[in-house]
Amino acid sequence: MSELRNFINGEYVEAKSDGGFDLIDPATEGVYGTSPVSGREDVDAAFQAAAAAFESWGETTPGERQLALFRIADAMEARADEFANVESKDTGKPRASLVQDEILLSVDQIRFFAGEARHLSGMASAEYMKDHTSQLRREPIGVIGQVTPWNYPLNMAVWKFAPAIAAGNTTVLKPSDTTPSSTLLLAEVAAEFLPKGVLNVITGDRTTGAAMIEHKTPQMVSITGSVRAGMEVARAAASDLKRVHLELGGKAPVIVFDDADIALAVEGIATAGYFNAGQDCTAATRVLVQAGIHDEFVAALAAYARENAKTGAPDADGILFGPVNNANQLAQVTGFIDRLPDNATIELGGHRQGSTGYFHEATIVSGLLQSDEAVQREIFGPVITVQKFTDEAQALEWANGVQYGLSSSVWTENHGRAMRFAKRLDFGCVWINTHIPLVAEMPHGGFKHSGYGKDLSSYGFEDYTRVKHVMSYIGG
Repeated sequence: MSELRNFINGEYVEAKSDGGFDLIDPATEGVYGTSPVSGREDVDAAFQAAAAAFESWGETTPGERQLALFRIADAMEARADEFANVESKDTGKPRASLVQDEILLSVDQIRFFAGEARHLSGMASAEYMKDHTSQLRREPIGVIGQVTPWNYPLNMAVWKFAPAIAAGNTTVLKPSDTTPSSTLLLAEVAAEFLPKGVLNVITGDRTTGAAMIEHKTPQMVSITGSVRAGMEVARAAASDLKRVHLELGGKAPVIVFDDADIALAVEGIATAGYFNAGQDCTAATRVLVQAGIHDEFVAALAAYARENAKTGAPDADGILFGPVNNANQLAQVTGFIDRLPDNATIELGGHRQGSTGYFHEATIVSGLLQSDEAVQREIFGPVITVQKFTDEAQALEWANGVQYGLSSSVWTENHGRAMRFAKRLDFGCVWINTHIPLVAEMPHGGFKHSGYGKDLSSYGFEDYTRVKHVMSYIGG
């Protein structure tokens, strides 16, 4: 049994609040630790530490910040196996692939933002008015409050803290209540290279997050989570005019035209749909297939998934994904299946797997209508839905016909068609003949109810900066 503590001002500290919760292994449903529910005193202590640290960290040079981030990345890489073990315990993810798929990816992203620290963009200094020289300053915002989800605990913590700190800010970061361990380990590793108070991690539940958003110290709040949570954060932040950065849910359309390479599409969509048990806002779980190949595609997808999309314990051989993260999420997934309308057909799966652990079979559902709940709402589980469309107009209408706007993909050999859809799809990312790869150099973020602001890339870095115009009279 491990008893977690908050990490504030460079060290582990006991929470001032009395509340706590059990940490549940999603693969066994066994309790393996406890974590505090931080209260307002804990939140205040963390923000006080961050505010004090900003006085000096905000004055550091880009080179100093870059070096610190490079050292953190190197230390993480050296302890990659330790991070993977912790992450697998919290999430149930397959242990064999975690280092390559997520831990080293996080290391690479920290290194990217280390580079961004020394790449401050803006217009050239010049005389835009006679006898006056204008220049731009790109400055840190100040203290940032950040909240991350349970589907990619470490990776999302990196997406939050790395650009914020690279830009000269200090942070208070709250991981999900079910997956706090890897974020606390990250803070411990980073503390060797950062001044005290630059990165603070507190654990807790929804009330802890609300206390962070309502606190007067942070000048910006950033959350990756549900649409509901994003709306609550935006409302609370508005009362104090805090900046808000939101990466919320998704319902990615995956449009497969009748000229697509079916084998390529099936493999790519199954992998991108079932990876991480479908618990990904960009997952390829809403597939639209042109009528001419619909039946062939569904049969091929079911056959491929039956053979390759297996679930099991984190240390089991030959599995693609582990359990969903928690009991509530399993209930949400099974609830969607239980409520399927009469027009739906379950082509594969459809059930919880086993009686212990939060495992759910890889599932395929066909015959759904555009208005059906499983098409319109985010399931966030290993369930792929398939709809049959007739032409481009209908595919585009259905693709855009949801409240989300995070990601999408188009599968076709017709270059002109691919470019038309890249233009008209109302999503922050459009993949062509692939789905789900991300690179640190390109932005990630959505439209509509998927939120606003960008993660990754120089745009993600700039979201954690402010721009100041300085104009000087130089005489005539």
